[in-house]
Amino acid sequence: MNKRILIPTDFSKNALNATRYALDLYAKLNCDFYFLHVFNLEGYTTDDLTLPEPGSEAYDTTKEKSEESFRKLLDILKLHADNPKHTYHTISSLNFLSEAMKSVIAAKDINLVVMGTQGATSTKGVIFGSNTVKAMEKITVCPVLAVPEDVRFMSLKEIVFPTDFKTNYKRKELNYLIEIVKMHGASVCVLHISKEDELSKIQQENKMLLKDIFSTIACSFHTLSDISIAKGITTFMESRDSDMIAFINRRHFFFSSIFSKPLVKEIGYDARTPILALH
Repeated sequence: MNKRILIPTDFSKNALNATRYALDLYAKLNCDFYFLHVFNLEGYTTDDLTLPEPGSEAYDTTKEKSEESFRKLLDILKLHADNPKHTYHTISSLNFLSEAMKSVIAAKDINLVVMGTQGATSTKGVIFGSNTVKAMEKITVCPVLAVPEDVRFMSLKEIVFPTDFKTNYKRKELNYLIEIVKMHGASVCVLHISKEDELSKIQQENKMLLKDIFSTIACSFHTLSDISIAKGITTFMESRDSDMIAFINRRHFFFSSIFSKPLVKEIGYDARTPILALH
């Protein structure tokens, strides 16, 4: 069965870059790519009780602009990589982005969402736009991959997997990570940023479980101490020139703290590593 990948787009440079990254990441697999554009109607706001219906001049005119932008996008993608393994589908929707994404994910049984970290209205000094953070936090039925604007795809060699070893792992949560590692002959670096001298009994058990789950791929374990989570992750990845970072996004997990404003600022404005949120 083909891999089904959803790529929300606002036709910005960042969205195009994320699209190119996804096409290269899955160059060897048969894939259906679903491009989603959520359009807005000028003169209407979320406070309006009713919105124009299909068939009205305002709706049809705006949707046609969206579809014209899609035609231009597909022409660009053919020049980038006219891959016979890839099939493209376009969806123009008058909706809230989060609702439109959930609808497509359910209707098309999407395996992965790929997004740029910023939209057309990017804010200087902010690495992750609100739509991207919201998607990584709220979409729970499939992984979400966020691709920074300046990242170009290079064959994956190493993915960093930060963990506190405080929660147990389920194999199905990590299936996608294992799949992508095998696809590219890459390895996983499990990174623990320690605040205690030794692991607790539960942490030791969870570490052994993780070793077992990752037993079919190249995997190494690393520990850093006396350093903040954000600084530790950044320093580790920069020292090794790692290609991607993967989190399991659970409630109360430290994933959310990584994207809080102080820590995002601490990570630095030049984030150049795709981030994969697993669920």
